[in-house]
Amino acid sequence: MKEQTFTLSAARSHANERAAFIRRTYSHLAVAILAFIGIECYLVNAPFAAQLAMSMTSGFSWLIVLGLFMGVGYLADKLARSENSEQMQYLGLGLFVIAEAIVFLPLLFIATMYGGSGLIPTAGLMTLLLVLGITATVFITRKDFSFMRGVLSIGGFVALGFIVCSMIFGFSLGLVFAAVMVLFAGGSVLYTTSNILHHYKPNQHVAASLALFSSVALLFFY
Repeated sequence: MKEQTFTLSAARSHANERAAFIRRTYSHLAVAILAFIGIECYLVNAPFAAQLAMSMTSGFSWLIVLGLFMGVGYLADKLARSENSEQMQYLGLGLFVIAEAIVFLPLLFIATMYGGSGLIPTAGLMTLLLVLGITATVFITRKDFSFMRGVLSIGGFVALGFIVCSMIFGFSLGLVFAAVMVLFAGGSVLYTTSNILHHYKPNQHVAASLALFSSVALLFFY
């Protein structure tokens, strides 16, 4: 009987089971964010930080970094969705948090060195407020935003195309692109939160937290 329950989405499960799934998802998200902060603090203050940040962003290295990150992200998501091993699920989440921290290094290193002490906390606070607002919208309205999947997929490929072209042709993406990406990332948080409420199974809290962490990190990045 229990196995049959896990074939259903959390939305169709018993209220107690659904509430437990949501608590587990957001507690795992909190742990992932704390782990990300800890790893990032170490990387930014490490003696090799400047050299690593420059090597990641010089020439076409950033395209390679992004390509590797996408590959690791795909693998991590597959592991986090494993139905047979809880250890594999946590391995996927941990792998993605580490990969995200490495990708963030150049941006946070520059922000730490030249952006002033208040820049990163301000970005973090703005991200937190936006995520809280979007989460409240989904949980209050209980609308299913899964229809956004196609729009987000196309938007992701378009954004990646702009990034590639900017590196090939040497133009700056600028604040307009960053503003559009904030909207895109906000839409990703909205879509993922909706899926947590409507489509994930009760035993997929690790995969759900990974997807939400990815969306929140993207919002913080821009």
